[in-house]
Amino acid sequence: MTSIRTKLFLNISLLIIIFVLISWGCSAFILEDLYIWQKKRSVIESAQNIDSLYTSNASSISLELERIGNKLGAGIIIASQEGYIKHSSFERIISQSFPEYPNSQRATDADLPPRRREPPSILLNSEEADGRSVIELRRDQPLNIDFMVLKRRLQNNDILEIRLPLAAVSESAYYASNFMAAIGLLSIWAGSVWAFAFAKKFTTPLRELSNVAQSISQLDFSQKCHIESNDEVGVLGRSINNLSFQLNKAIYDLNLKNQQLAADVEKERKLDKLRKNFISSVSHELKTPISLILGYAEGLKENVAQGEEGKNYYCSVIMDEAEKMDRLVKDLLDLSQIESGYFRLERTNFDFSLLLNDIALKYKTLLLEKGINLQIEAPSPLLANGDELRIEQVIVNLLNNAIDHVESGNSIRIGLEEHTDKIRAYIFNSGKHIPTGSLNNLWLSFYKVDKARTRGFGGYGLGLSIVRAIQELHGNAYGVENVEGGVIFWFEIDKAT
Repeated sequence: MTSIRTKLFLNISLLIIIFVLISWGCSAFILEDLYIWQKKRSVIESAQNIDSLYTSNASSISLELERIGNKLGAGIIIASQEGYIKHSSFERIISQSFPEYPNSQRATDADLPPRRREPPSILLNSEEADGRSVIELRRDQPLNIDFMVLKRRLQNNDILEIRLPLAAVSESAYYASNFMAAIGLLSIWAGSVWAFAFAKKFTTPLRELSNVAQSISQLDFSQKCHIESNDEVGVLGRSINNLSFQLNKAIYDLNLKNQQLAADVEKERKLDKLRKNFISSVSHELKTPISLILGYAEGLKENVAQGEEGKNYYCSVIMDEAEKMDRLVKDLLDLSQIESGYFRLERTNFDFSLLLNDIALKYKTLLLEKGINLQIEAPSPLLANGDELRIEQVIVNLLNNAIDHVESGNSIRIGLEEHTDKIRAYIFNSGKHIPTGSLNNLWLSFYKVDKARTRGFGGYGLGLSIVRAIQELHGNAYGVENVEGGVIFWFEIDKAT
């Protein structure tokens, strides 16, 4: 495929060559005829001037003939009808006009002016210039020279003859033709160099535009046009840059929207799965207490229980299961309220250490019954900022979880660590490690590592979900880690300012 640069260079060079050839052809074949035509007009004009001057002032005609002859490069003579030379451009005055001689006094031949002699020549062409002039093209046989001859009958019937050699005209046309040929060759060389430079300069921005367009077609928008001109090519370059920017922005936005759409689809899929699991879990959790309540209620109705002690036992089971259902419903309501976004925190500054001590005091009896050793490591006072009621709910849920899973030493440790703008609370319980695959799932609703064991403690798997929701509502971090000898759950709260 021939490039635009090559096409432009060849076309400009061809145009220069054609122009030079036309100029040289005109000088070689037309210039001489043009010179001759111009000379004809000049000769005719001069003849008319001489005719007018000769009629009005014949005495000063010789000087005028000499001036016109030198101007034209021609020989001029005026002869009588008999052929005698009366005036010439070579002599200012050859003869006076001959008056009528009286019959008694006749001039001798010696007294007459010289007769005009026609040189031996061949007539090549003849044409009538006007009503009184004839122009002939003749060739001098001895000299082999072409010349132009104008013959005009003047108003006094004398004959004007202007003889113009054409050798100088032909020589001028020849030299002009050779000069045009030399100038043409120089013009072709200089024009080719200029055409190459112009084609390169003209096509360089086009090549840059092509490269940028090729990059855009391959979705590479890093390439930019660097064309500073204010012509159409510069405008096109800036338009392509703007197009590249807009396409890049559109594709970037489209990718973001695609990613957001994929994330939304994945989120919706997870939510749908969570809803299904939630419904299944709630149904499962309600199924057992409802079955127990119905069973024991029917036993009471049918008087299955014998004696006061048996009836009290049946009633205690029904009440215990009803209480579990009540806690489940309350937890579900709390979780739903927090996660819905309609719940608003009541932020205040409070003493975090004092809150921990109050909670520990409430659990003292339970901890003594279970034989659990509780240690609190917290500087006092330590002011925090948050919803005190919800933070207490977080601590209670984590403490209940620790009590349910404490083993091997029955040790629980609660501590507070002060950081720059946060307070980190942690609750450690001795016992088995949580499986690695379950660490991230602990915060999901109704998730249980050991379902049979959790049911035995009366848990539903909602406590850690409530912790997660409260922490996210506060905008603070939380987590769980397996450490040496047990498990640590931790959460952060803002420090009071």
